[in-house]
Amino acid sequence: MKQTLKLISFITLLLALIISCQKEDFRTESSSDETADLDANGKPTSPSQPPYVLAQTPTQLQVYGIWHAGNDYCTWGTPRTISEFDEKNHWIIDRGDGLPSVNLVVLSFVNPLKLLNRTKDATTYNGLPRGMTRAIIKHFKDHNIRVMLSIGGITYTDDWNTALRLDPIQLAENAAAVADSLGVGIEIDYEENRSPNLEGLQTFISTYRARHPYDPSGCNHAARLTIDLAAGDRWLIGICQKATKDWLTTTAPVLDYANAMVPARQPSPSGAITNWDEHIDGKPQYAPPIPPLAPCKFTGSLYMTGTQQVPECNNFYISIQYKTREYVTRIMPNGAGISSGMLGYMFWAAECNSTRQACTTNCSQGIGEGSKYFAIPNPMCSLRQQ
Repeated sequence: MKQTLKLISFITLLLALIISCQKEDFRTESSSDETADLDANGKPTSPSQPPYVLAQTPTQLQVYGIWHAGNDYCTWGTPRTISEFDEKNHWIIDRGDGLPSVNLVVLSFVNPLKLLNRTKDATTYNGLPRGMTRAIIKHFKDHNIRVMLSIGGITYTDDWNTALRLDPIQLAENAAAVADSLGVGIEIDYEENRSPNLEGLQTFISTYRARHPYDPSGCNHAARLTIDLAAGDRWLIGICQKATKDWLTTTAPVLDYANAMVPARQPSPSGAITNWDEHIDGKPQYAPPIPPLAPCKFTGSLYMTGTQQVPECNNFYISIQYKTREYVTRIMPNGAGISSGMLGYMFWAAECNSTRQACTTNCSQGIGEGSKYFAIPNPMCSLRQQ
């Protein structure tokens, strides 16, 4: 009987990992010096809207992208024909007028431990998911859409820890080789909240940059290296502090930019702004402090799906991106950077990221319409540096 119960528990856990994938700030543990921001249950409160300054004119958005979960909940384990893939994703390359809806697609996710070991199994070939093929990447790049591969996600946090402990140099070498071979950028999605291996992550980044130096022109796709941070400054604190202080400066940049990830659920417009404003203000009361982040060094993220279709996908003019447009395009720096406006928006997630959420196979009236409204550049041009 005990063996049967153990087997049922194992199968339940396995199914939970298989049928969904996460890219969200859903944990809210915090350091002891920020207890004023917590409610009685230890969850971050929604503080009153902090004061901020907006520029008189908006700044052009430069990043307008989607994380793509594939049709198998971020596994990308099976190669697909282009005709079948395009049937589910044609809106991405054509918003209705022949132009693409976005200028960036991030294929999610690559398992860091399999990448380190160059694993070959039923769903993986030489460390990459078998569905992340040259043909799929070419399908987007042929329409002036930049492509990146996301390493990690919440499901692979333990594998990130193991890979960084075993051999961060080889992991970076393998990632750089993949980027070079496929002509893609790399996103670091390392969601270790309690005790991130910052030394190992520094080694990974330094090794990658030795192979593909920071390229302010943006011309070298393989040199595009980004990182995911929490929606605000109250989760992934160690990674946020290190990244903001050492890798995302405007004076000596190491990473191109960061993505402020989606929170546990779709935020209100004011809630989204509150989260993003935490990055711009920093957290000087933390020990060590999190410095301010330049607006040009990060994007803000929103859900493009839920248990049913949401306005981000099907009705731009009532969407949260539309309601936050003034902040995102006009927010002034508050201690870092000199130009106004965040870098852009990212959306989670295209096609099918969970059995509990609606698949997104046509968001031309939401994201596609947004790309028209914001006059998103395709191809993506060089990014603001200051």
